[in-house]
Formats: sequence, structure tokens, C-alpha cells
Amino acid sequence: MYMCYYIVNVFRIILERTSIKKWPETERPREKLFMLGPDKLSDCELLAILLQTGHKHKGNSFSAVDLAKEILIEFKELKGLINVLPSELLDLKGIGKAKAAKLVAAFELGRRAAALKNGNCKSFRCSEEVASYYIPILKDLRKEQFRVLLLDTKNKIIKEELISQGSLNSSLIHPREVLNPAIRSSAASVIFLHNHPSGDPEPSMDDIEITRRLCKSFDIVGINVLDHIIVGCEGYFSFKQKQMI
Repeated sequence: MYMCYYIVNVFRIILERTSIKKWPETERPREKLFMLGPDKLSDCELLAILLQTGHKHKGNSFSAVDLAKEILIEFKELKGLINVLPSELLDLKGIGKAKAAKLVAAFELGRRAAALKNGNCKSFRCSEEVASYYIPILKDLRKEQFRVLLLDTKNKIIKEELISQGSLNSSLIHPREVLNPAIRSSAASVIFLHNHPSGDPEPSMDDIEITRRLCKSFDIVGINVLDHIIVGCEGYFSFKQKQMI
């Protein structure tokens, strides 16, 4: 029994260090995807399909699966890749600009697809729908982003504007910067959005002060502020639901 186990493991090691093209067809990630479906493949195999090729190092050849394993180990499984930067991928052996671009693009598409699945990209009926749409987009960002959704009279999105990126405080968000795009687009109402990289969506004193100043400014020009939603890994906070607007 031990000898059989040893032989199987030796064969597996040899197989992993061999070009995927020389693997049995049933073991190749791309062929497995077509035969069994993508849900039957491991994270490593799915990454290998995106990578397409492996690399050579010190005379040794490494398959795309080997490279995928190295990436998952480096970034501590799939979650660490969700918001990876191209420059971070380029630090790994075997990853050039083409492969880095493919991986970053794939995860961005995944984020957008998740948002589309969870919400209506054209209009919102309540704060919960807005949060469901934007949580997949904002919750894993490493920097704070402050966005404003410009809506028409039927709460359909006219446009989305990124107002600020970086540490958010009341001195950085000037009402004029938020008002200008709303007035130019003839928005009937707006929703403010930003994320907390810490994961905790509870508002800070700066968040409360920013919201107070913006609501006052928008009230003067007759544009309704429907909500200010803060997104974190632990959920979201709605100023409207907490009756703070």
C-alpha cells in the first residue's frame, strides 16, 4: 500500500513539472473545464488557464499550474488576489506584463459581474439595492473612494462620479466639487457612497460632518440627497436608514 502511494506521488510530481501539453487530456485544466464545467476546477487550475504558460528558472521548467500555485501561496489564496495591483504580480518570477494584465482584468470583470448580479445597474428602489450593487465593487479597495450617483426623477442613474480617492476627511471634500457634476447633469437627486478599507462601515466624525455639509449645500440648490452609504467588509451603513438624513 505504501509503495503504491509513493509511486502515485512520484508520478504526480513528475506530471506537475512537465509541460501541460504532455499531460493526459483528462488532467489538463482547459480540457477539464470543457468536459466537467468551470465549477469542477480548483482555484489553481482556473488561474492556470488564464496564465496559459509557465516559466523556466535555473534550468527547471514550471508549468502554468506550478506558477498558479506559487501565486496562490504568495498572496495567501484567492482572496489576496481580489484587489491585487499589476506591480505586485510583476514581482513574481514568470509573471510579465501580459500575464499580470490578464489576471487583474479577470478579477475586475468578476467584481463587475458580481455587482450586476446583485443589483440593477439602471435604477435603485432603496438603500439596500444600492449597497448590494456597490459592496462587491468597493469593499476590497485599499484606499477610500468617495463617489456620487447622479439620478433622474425616476431614480435612474444618469452618471457616477468619483470625487475623491485617499484618506477621507471633511477638508478634502468640498461641496462645490460634488455640486458641479450634479448641476451639469441636471440631476434630480444624488446618493453619496464611500468605502472604509478597515472593514468597519460605521461613520467617523468626518463622515458625519461631510454628510451634513453636503446635504445643506444640495438643499440650497434644490437637489435631493437620498442617502450616504458607507461600505465595509462587514456590511454597510446607511445614513437614510439610521434617520441621519
